[in-house]
Amino acid sequence: MLFVTRWFGVTATDADRDPAREHADIEAIKEKSLLMQANAAAQQHRTLARGTHAKGVCARAEFEVFDVAQGRDPVLASRLAQGMFAKPGVYPAVVRFGNADSKKNSDFKADVRSISFSVDLTRAGAVVPEPGYERQDFSMQNTTTLPINDSPAFLAIVKVLTARNPAAGLWSLSLKDNLRVIRTLALVQVQSHQAIKPYQHLHYGSNVPFRHGPTEVVKFTAIPSAENPARDLQKENPNGLQDELARHVQEDGRMSTFDFGVQFLDSDRMTYWGKRHDAKFWIENASVEWKESEAPFHKVARLTLVKGSHLGVEEAKAVYFDVTGHSSTNSTPVGSINRARALSEAASRAARLSAAQHE
Repeated sequence: MLFVTRWFGVTATDADRDPAREHADIEAIKEKSLLMQANAAAQQHRTLARGTHAKGVCARAEFEVFDVAQGRDPVLASRLAQGMFAKPGVYPAVVRFGNADSKKNSDFKADVRSISFSVDLTRAGAVVPEPGYERQDFSMQNTTTLPINDSPAFLAIVKVLTARNPAAGLWSLSLKDNLRVIRTLALVQVQSHQAIKPYQHLHYGSNVPFRHGPTEVVKFTAIPSAENPARDLQKENPNGLQDELARHVQEDGRMSTFDFGVQFLDSDRMTYWGKRHDAKFWIENASVEWKESEAPFHKVARLTLVKGSHLGVEEAKAVYFDVTGHSSTNSTPVGSINRARALSEAASRAARLSAAQHE
């Protein structure tokens, strides 16, 4: 089975990955991503929005880091207590819930949902391991993996999505890139057709890995409290999800919380189709799940929305998240997708903010 999945894009070694082509791929991804962003705006007769996750709603929050040593084995506690998680503290945060599509569709169109938030580490007593590390950004979706496996798959899919004729776009690709596109689109269909729930009821994951100290690599999760309040969604309202989140923040007495956990890359325990692989396999393949039964999550913090803090349209436009730029050396994202998205997201953000200044 591994032989089959490798043909569809899962890579086992650098011989499969072709690192020499990555820089060129990333440059091409940036250009195609900007084109996709511009096309979405033109088709909807609007100014530029975010290149992906175009539609969303923002609020303020608090991010409480727990005492990770309490009640834990000292070895595990030491692994957890890295960077901003090295000591307890409560930090202000800004959070955005959104839909993954590059277009601003009805909230009830099949899609993946997201939560992104930035944690302000400038307060007194915050853990600042290096100069300039004053903010940590996180970005998650209500999925356990990304459908796009790596930069070659990323480039293949954006070529098809930006082609004037998708069939011709597919025809122009190599057989292996066609298989990558097929696998990506199949995973998108599965992930986007989940039950539609209020943003505050969804379980989110980082999908991709990050450094956690000098030697560890982790993924993140944000688990909603079962007591998070929400009203029934109004399906006739195309803005039903974002309006419900805004209503909740402005009106409800109890604010939603999300337990934040980390999942260690433990390659000695993790398996794919029954086989173990080296750490690089788990880092480079964004579409391969880290099974929670083999690598459990450990709760280290809690995100709590702040009552009355819904951000207005203009204030929300200025909000952005950059998991690469707003990280420390020991919390930076790793893996092919993270390397690929950093440049395209920065270019997309610059284009959007520039367009907003000229409105």
